[in-house]
Amino acid sequence: MNMNVSKSSSLLILGGGCFGLTAALELRARGWQVTLIDQGPLPYPDAASTDISKVVRMDYAQDEQHTAMGECSIQRWREWNARWGEELYHEVGFLIMSRYPLQMNGFEHDSHAFLTQRGHRLRPTSDEVLKEKHPAWNHTVYKDGYFNPIGGWVESGRVIARLAADARAAGIIVIENVPQPRPIVEGACCTGIASSNGQSWQADAVLVAAGAWTPTLLPHLQDVMWATAQTVFHFQPQDPLPFTPPQFPVWGADIGRTGWYGFPANAAGLVKVANHGPGRRVNASDPRTLPAGEEVRYRAFLRETFPTLADAPLHSTRVCLYCDTFDGAFWIDHDPAHPGLIIAAGDSGHAFKFTPVLGEIIADVVERKANPWAERYRWREKTAANSDGARAST
Repeated sequence: MNMNVSKSSSLLILGGGCFGLTAALELRARGWQVTLIDQGPLPYPDAASTDISKVVRMDYAQDEQHTAMGECSIQRWREWNARWGEELYHEVGFLIMSRYPLQMNGFEHDSHAFLTQRGHRLRPTSDEVLKEKHPAWNHTVYKDGYFNPIGGWVESGRVIARLAADARAAGIIVIENVPQPRPIVEGACCTGIASSNGQSWQADAVLVAAGAWTPTLLPHLQDVMWATAQTVFHFQPQDPLPFTPPQFPVWGADIGRTGWYGFPANAAGLVKVANHGPGRRVNASDPRTLPAGEEVRYRAFLRETFPTLADAPLHSTRVCLYCDTFDGAFWIDHDPAHPGLIIAAGDSGHAFKFTPVLGEIIADVVERKANPWAERYRWREKTAANSDGARAST
């Protein structure tokens, strides 16, 4: 399909998360007529983008592209704070600790070495430094690591609400609460979006940015991407002060081996703890349930890592759905078998931090313009890589 863009070029976007909204804004700025459709209100409560917080970091082992994307995104998060007139990105830093001395080819060691090589000033953090500066940690268990002052967390649900407001202000048509929207495929071509109540919309091209619902909407992708359920716990300590920056920034606890990470207390005093692990394959529309014994598992981790948080009351839990690709890389490309259909999905649990740069990447793909960062996310054959192994380095 020849995507010669004119002022009359029209695009339908299915999905109002970080992929869909940023693509909508960028393409609208380039002259496209854009309509964005979502199955729920924005922010949609069940979407991965909708939460109280997401990590923002540049620490990506020796991954040059994602490190560079992280650096660029952080600068733009600062610019968005200034433009919006409120601090939705909180630059409190990122503390990464390990039970063992940092070793080459480990996530922590390689992140420290690569960022230092790029000129970033990181603070080595031993058990003694941990005891002095971050007393909530169990310094008898965690022996080595570093603190990166550049990074932190973003109020992701509120960011989605801001981006949706920006989209409406830019002249993007945003249609919410559409029952069971799906792409219309006639023959091989994708020509629009239809809902279960008989409504339909037509456009020159359709961008599916439906997160964990993507493999359900497009079954031919189920061999290369799938929905994975990950658990999130929010604890409410009686005194949140010990769990606030600078003594308690965003953190990873042996994250390269175990997947444990979390956040300082937010304005409501909630401390979010999560695990970036293998998860469970699910259907995105299934009821969200916690595995048996999950709270016990979380509290056992807290008892070893943050003993004073281990018995804090549990405020709430959440099941967050990733759209995992087989290799952990995003999936942003034209569908070679379905002219008019473009995919922007496959967050694999590490997309939201890149929200400020995603729109340009997706827009360039839509317009078939060269983009050095998009090459990694192109349509590709499944290989022996798997999302669980890939995730350990993301």
